[in-house]
Amino acid sequence: MKLPFSTEQFLEVFRNYNLAVWPAQIVLWLLAVMVIILAVKPQAFSGKYISGLLAFFWLWMGIVYHLMHFTEINKGAYLLGGLFIVQGILFWMVGVWQNKLAFRFQPNVYGLTGAVLLLYALLIYPVLGYALGHIYPASPTFGLPCPTTIFTFGILLWADKKLPFFLLIIPLLWSVIGFMAAVSLGIKEDIGLLIAGLLASFLIFRHNKTFAKTENIAS
Repeated sequence: MKLPFSTEQFLEVFRNYNLAVWPAQIVLWLLAVMVIILAVKPQAFSGKYISGLLAFFWLWMGIVYHLMHFTEINKGAYLLGGLFIVQGILFWMVGVWQNKLAFRFQPNVYGLTGAVLLLYALLIYPVLGYALGHIYPASPTFGLPCPTTIFTFGILLWADKKLPFFLLIIPLLWSVIGFMAAVSLGIKEDIGLLIAGLLASFLIFRHNKTFAKTENIAS
């Protein structure tokens, strides 16, 4: 995959972004921890809060990263930014406005796989990146597309209701695009993005079938 920018230019975008938004990275990371807490100890409002935070993450990535920073070296980021904004709006409409999403950690294959992806996004990803030589501020922090998309797949695996599959289209598309770019740029920690996208999508599809069977029995 031939890209219109070099690895050095790509890392420089990370540097500029991180310096410009500091200390937003810490706030975004803490909000992600809040999402996990709300799913581990769900309350009546948890589904709306989690959906609202997912919407915020995707709008942040679309506007602050793609449109305000990544477009400096890649005009295709205008399209990517638009897709991320659409994903944020979808999370808001389905999870907040329509209140159709619920999340709960359960110690099964879905919950445990989701936990691994969450752990990877928040802790393993930055540690692995540092070990590979991607030193802050020229490194992808939480709130940037790849770790945050992995986080999104992780929390979606904790869905406690049938998940509309259209919510996976843009994250899955980005998992493929991000992986292809990672191979070209040598960002090896992003290889986990494709694994997360394919594995989570498969498991969510299977989980949705379980929810559908339960609904049919109940009706």
